[in-house]
Amino acid sequence: MNYFQLPLEEWTNTFVDGWLIPTTSGLFDQISEWIAAFINGVTDLLIMIPPEIITILLVLLAWKTAGKGVAVFTLIGCFYLGSVALWPESMQTLAIVLVSTLISVIFGVPIGILSAMNSVVDRIVKPILDFMQTLPIFVYLIPAILLFGLGGVPAVIATFVFAAPPAVRMTNLGIKQVPEEVVEASRAFGSTPKQLLFKVQLPLAIPTIMAGVNQTIMLALSMAVVASMIGAPGLGDTVLTGISTVNVGLGLTGGLGIVVIAIILDRITQGLGKKL
Repeated sequence: MNYFQLPLEEWTNTFVDGWLIPTTSGLFDQISEWIAAFINGVTDLLIMIPPEIITILLVLLAWKTAGKGVAVFTLIGCFYLGSVALWPESMQTLAIVLVSTLISVIFGVPIGILSAMNSVVDRIVKPILDFMQTLPIFVYLIPAILLFGLGGVPAVIATFVFAAPPAVRMTNLGIKQVPEEVVEASRAFGSTPKQLLFKVQLPLAIPTIMAGVNQTIMLALSMAVVASMIGAPGLGDTVLTGISTVNVGLGLTGGLGIVVIAIILDRITQGLGKKL
């Protein structure tokens, strides 16, 4: 059925090479510098702090938010990361995950709130989120490399595109799930739209929003190995090295490190959501 040929490849390459990169390269270079400085600052801070201090803080946080069992697992997990000499790589991965999650939340939560309160915005946002979630991950990497080069910055950008939709969707869902009776009662007592949002809807939606943050963190961690293909440091690079050298032990060691971080962050964010 070759009745009509759509030169999408040519159009895309002409747009990117002929207009996007020459016109916006300065802007993207500036954005890249800001994100790189942020990533490097978080990474340097995490590596500078003694592992024992970070371990104690994580164990205490896990204990307060998720209970003694998770605290014990956090302690064992941190011991594992240190015993296999992957602590610096773990902190690099954690820094990329934290930065990606923070950016996703900063953009995702306000967009989720706006789409929950405006049906027109909701209809516009939904197909964009579907596109972001269904487009193959490797497709993100090509424009990320072209616009931001190699390293942690394109990894954060690609991770943001992949991991931000849950933050938007769950915020939208949390606002919409607030009982209509509560909203009407708040309006009856004279609440302004701002008071209704910040004193009624958002507090009641926090558990759902935290579930979205939890999913964002998990998706960001799942990008660790893929992001290492474009120069992102961390445990993903360890796994990639194991794959390229057919070193099963190295790949397993790095993969278990990612699993440890994922479980710790998952349980802490779940517990925090319940506490809030």
